[in-house]
Amino acid sequence: MSGTALGPVELAAALIRRPSVTPRDEGALDVVAAALERLGFDCHRLVFDNIHNLYARRGNSSPNLCFAGHTDVVPTGAAEAWSFDPFSASLRDGALCGRGAVDMKGAIAAFIAAAERFLNEHGGQRGPDFAGSMSLLITGDEEGDAVNGTRKVLDWLEERGERIDACLVGEPTSARSLGDMIKIGRRGSMTGRLTVHGVQGHTAYPHLADNAAHRLVAMLHALTAAELDRGSQHFQPSTLQVSTIDIGNPATNVIPATAQTVFNIRFNDCWTSEKLERWLRRRLDEVGGHYALDISVSGEAFVVAPGRLSDCLAEAIRRVTGRTPELSTTGGTSDARFIRTHCPVAEFGLVGLTMHKVDERVELSDLAALTGIYHTFLDLFFDHGTSRKPEAVMAGLDPAIHATDTASPRVGTAVDHRVEPGDDDCD
Repeated sequence: MSGTALGPVELAAALIRRPSVTPRDEGALDVVAAALERLGFDCHRLVFDNIHNLYARRGNSSPNLCFAGHTDVVPTGAAEAWSFDPFSASLRDGALCGRGAVDMKGAIAAFIAAAERFLNEHGGQRGPDFAGSMSLLITGDEEGDAVNGTRKVLDWLEERGERIDACLVGEPTSARSLGDMIKIGRRGSMTGRLTVHGVQGHTAYPHLADNAAHRLVAMLHALTAAELDRGSQHFQPSTLQVSTIDIGNPATNVIPATAQTVFNIRFNDCWTSEKLERWLRRRLDEVGGHYALDISVSGEAFVVAPGRLSDCLAEAIRRVTGRTPELSTTGGTSDARFIRTHCPVAEFGLVGLTMHKVDERVELSDLAALTGIYHTFLDLFFDHGTSRKPEAVMAGLDPAIHATDTASPRVGTAVDHRVEPGDDDCD
């Protein structure tokens, strides 16, 4: 390692100044790669269909602990709505401001700074090949279609015979205060596009027509009035929300021949997407009529049993902040949905109150504390030790679930890291 270290604030600011609105990179990964190469990481730039990705690793032995994140950000919206240039990385009132500060350039900077501290402390006694490896998987395709990012990097790793044994994703999981929440799973997400066909006619002669709008209303009632489930041990109840209803009929005296709607379902581990689609079609068939339903699924529901990864993370949070994190499965989807089929995964990062909003910002104190948490986590993970068993809290989580995993088996031994719901969970 050589050169002057970039602190988490300076590194995060350098990243924010790169306007990497998905799918553009704008040199953001150059900033990350330069910081990691200075620390002795071997960096691989991977481009799939013009999407830029980076995989960097230091060390050759197991376990290989990976930090996953993304440098692409969502659009800013109207620039005049911001109190500052969204890509200026300005400092205001003790906060670093700009698009991506929270989601999630700040977390990337914090982990790199934590990795540098860890390597500086342990490099002498462990050398370049300490008891394990450290890697980073950073994509430019998380906020977009998520087709040419993490999934394809994971495929590339498999093709070269390289394995990730555990993964920490730096998404902004903290709800109100840094350290109050870790994500150990995610709900599935399904989008349905429903087109109902009827017969056009005059509103004065409804018996000569078949009103597609009426039939659509009946179908939506059949879907929205039904209870999908009451939640499971690890998840809140599944929800179905209508996003849009479109008829496109400018005339007041014409019965429409077609009506369309789009809805989204966030579903828990009581369902698979296939089972859920069968339920949808059955409910629609009960209403009757001619319809077309197009289904797209961005991810299945999953939960990873608490174990060494989440235990070390919870203990690091306790030591730095004094807080006991909730183990949660709330929120939207993330790239953890791809990683979980390869290794145990947990998500933890900054407070997400301003993510995707105008005037996105991160408190400098939170950025410093997150760096400290990641640093402590690295020490705990590679030293296999904690001073006390962390008390992770999850609403509705049976303590027996924790008890079954207290042995903390060697990371990566399981093929499937999901926890299946019990027979009584989904009644």
